[in-house]
Amino acid sequence: MVFLQKNRKIENIQKQREKVAMPPEELPCVPLKGGDVAFPTALIPFHVERESAIKALDKVVENSERYLILVSQKNQNVEIPDSADLYEIGTFSRLLQLVKLPDGSIRALAEGIIRVKITEYTQKDPFLLCKYEALEKKVRKSKDLIAVMRLLKSKALKYFEMTKRLPEDAFSELSLIDDPDKLVDTIISFTELSLENKQKFLEIIDPKTRIIEFLKYLNSEIELLKIEAEIDDKVKEKIDRGQKEFYLREKIETIKNELGDDTSETDELKEKLKKGRYPQEVKRTIEKEIERFEKMYPSSPEATVSRNYIDWLFDIPWYSKTKEDVNVERASKILEADHYGLEDVKDRILDYIAVKQLNKNAKSPILCLVGPPGVGKTSLGMSLARALNRKFGQITLGGMRDEAEIRGHRRTYVGALPGRIIQTLVKVGVNNPVILLDEIDKMGISFQGDPAAALLEVLDPEQNSRFVDNYVEIPFDLSGVVFVTTANTVESIPPALLDRMEVIEIPGYTFQEKVEIAKRFLIPKLIHEYGMEKIKFKITDEAIGKVIEDYTLESGVRNLERTLSKLLRKMARNVVKNHENVITVKSVEELLGAPMLVRSQIPSKPSIGETIGLAWTPTGGEVLVIEATATVGNSQTLITGNLGNVMKESVTIAMTLCKSLCDDKYEFFKNHDFHIHAPEGAIPKDGPSAGIAILTSLCSVVMRKPVRNDLAMTGEITLNGKVLAIGGLREKILAAKRFGIKEVIIPKLNEPMVRKMKEDVTSGIKIHYVEDVKEVLEEVFDVR
Repeated sequence: MVFLQKNRKIENIQKQREKVAMPPEELPCVPLKGGDVAFPTALIPFHVERESAIKALDKVVENSERYLILVSQKNQNVEIPDSADLYEIGTFSRLLQLVKLPDGSIRALAEGIIRVKITEYTQKDPFLLCKYEALEKKVRKSKDLIAVMRLLKSKALKYFEMTKRLPEDAFSELSLIDDPDKLVDTIISFTELSLENKQKFLEIIDPKTRIIEFLKYLNSEIELLKIEAEIDDKVKEKIDRGQKEFYLREKIETIKNELGDDTSETDELKEKLKKGRYPQEVKRTIEKEIERFEKMYPSSPEATVSRNYIDWLFDIPWYSKTKEDVNVERASKILEADHYGLEDVKDRILDYIAVKQLNKNAKSPILCLVGPPGVGKTSLGMSLARALNRKFGQITLGGMRDEAEIRGHRRTYVGALPGRIIQTLVKVGVNNPVILLDEIDKMGISFQGDPAAALLEVLDPEQNSRFVDNYVEIPFDLSGVVFVTTANTVESIPPALLDRMEVIEIPGYTFQEKVEIAKRFLIPKLIHEYGMEKIKFKITDEAIGKVIEDYTLESGVRNLERTLSKLLRKMARNVVKNHENVITVKSVEELLGAPMLVRSQIPSKPSIGETIGLAWTPTGGEVLVIEATATVGNSQTLITGNLGNVMKESVTIAMTLCKSLCDDKYEFFKNHDFHIHAPEGAIPKDGPSAGIAILTSLCSVVMRKPVRNDLAMTGEITLNGKVLAIGGLREKILAAKRFGIKEVIIPKLNEPMVRKMKEDVTSGIKIHYVEDVKEVLEEVFDVR
């Protein structure tokens, strides 16, 4: 009998414990892998492969007594364990047998003697050497101890009856054990315990406490065995009831196999479902769909639709997410490295990251980056993803007219697919990416629905936690997604959708900012793209400035990048031909040709009726010339230049004000018609900010006084002659600087906005603040 032999060996071990006399203060220590734990009253077979453990056993063999310390290793994956990787309590043991295997490893057998506490590791190389202290203590057998031992034997017998892990004829042997430690160690050897539980019982020194704790474990195991038995009985009953159904299904499977139909596809799907982690609702849906798919003919269209649906449900990242790194300092460095300027949007992003650093459950705002093309709106979304250590996805909304592009198509449609939101999540593979919704202002409406209406749910943090795609038909939590939208203007965004977003305006770049962007980002990028790192050449700041001023006319830097690209390509040819390798102001024109005549529309000299106004467009600020003239007639007003209704009203107000200011010219107004024109008639123009420019042109015609051609103006007027505040001031001032205008007139109410602007925006230009139209006329020409 294996049990009897083992029990006799345990008794021999007990006798050996009495023979241990004055063992060495330091002994070799061998870590046990594979979840093994050495007990004092047990034989311990173990296998060693590590060089340090083999050297330790070689040292043990040199000693005739063959003493060593066996201790369990906490993490089984650590190949070279340190003291922190080993338990503190081990077993003082004697090596009985050692066999070297062909692969160089060793199979060994040791007998446990006493528990010890490792107090210090005195050597780590070439093997572990440790000091220790014995933890054994003599225990008097009290009535309480005898009682718990009897209870343990009773529970153990019941446990072994249920598990069949101990031969029936060995039960009597178990009842004869009267040593409490030996009793627990013997029972443990026939049970399946985890490493943590084994070590736990090894470390308990007091026999009574040890037995009580082990009783708790046995009681729990017995209860679980009872439940398993009940479940097993129910399963057997169910199998009996379903025996006929099982037989018929097996027969169907056999027929399918004979016909050449492979059923392994459904088995693979079931296995994938079993191994994956999905919400219960998703799991139930996939199970039902697999059952339907299993009954379909494989080559039928319905089977293809069903299989595609199952694959999409598998691919959606229901639980997969990226661990974000929320750190303001790191995010600030990334934003500064990726973009120059744009302080307002950077500050808002860092504010959001700071809040996330304080509260990881804070809801993500929906940021809408509004600005002219080429200022870096899309790349800011990518930088935000890098700053948060999240994956990045992009959805282009420009020209989208179908609501199903957002919500997905119903599965009843041919070629149905999930919406772009779910597709992007599947593509990035996580449920918490940064998703950029590009060109949100360019969506349209058609008979297929309104995509903007579908986005109302997606971009609402209060609703998107239960977003339902028409194809998936199962709610998906979008609250972990950071949505960033971009637009050139907010005018075409529906009010309800705009209300869900926090608008951050990104203005156009100043001249100096463009120079820095070209030096820091664009030119190095192009040099790398064209493989010109080894070519030694230089481009001066003045040359970059000439490209900006004479060859590009934009708020962003997209056209600047194209022009610099052309310049570097030309330069590459020159360098290859051993020509000049420095790009100067002079060589820019030689390489790029004649500059664009960007200032041709500005009056070349002061003239009557011609006023320079400033306008805002989605692509940045522009200079708008207003022309007026008077012809013999009967006081009629003609308006041309593709003007909108608001601008036409400004003309009417300006005409009334002009008559009021020039009341001594009654006969002139009575006998003349007035024509107001804004050149470039193909371009629509609207807005009230051209009011003072229109008024100045009319007064110039009536007073026969020329208007300065080095001064531009912007401001809305009222019938009382007040000048009201306007928007887009920064872009308008930059436009004036681009065209070489030295002075601008703006409303006094806009002065706080000017104070917030950087010095490089307002430097080199004189700003006149006005509150009344009379101040405008006094500045333009002397009417006092």
